[in-house]
Amino acid sequence: MANPLGLQLTSRLDATLLDGLAKNLHAQVDAAVRKAAADVEAQAKTTVPVDTGTLKNSLQTTYPDDLTAVVGTAVEYGPYVELGTRFMAARPFLYPAAEKVRPEFEAAVKRVLKEA
Repeated sequence: MANPLGLQLTSRLDATLLDGLAKNLHAQVDAAVRKAAADVEAQAKTTVPVDTGTLKNSLQTTYPDDLTAVVGTAVEYGPYVELGTRFMAARPFLYPAAEKVRPEFEAAVKRVLKEA
């Protein structure tokens, strides 16, 4: 069937193009995850309650899986400070940090997907 505009239309996709696109998207989303995690850690360190400084100094980011970052602490009492106990009011520092960073992270991921 002749195309009146003289264009040749095809449904064949180049697999190498798709592979390159996927790798590029992966790298860009990974960069967004890593930046957001670093921002959450930095923000949490500015708001964590400090007595001796142990909790603040223990805050760190790990990357257990692909496109996954975990910001937290190995200090035993960290969850009690964040969530409180029946004897002590919560003094959250991680959740508010994550919420503060969330809009920028979501915008970065949306930009990556829009530019794809």
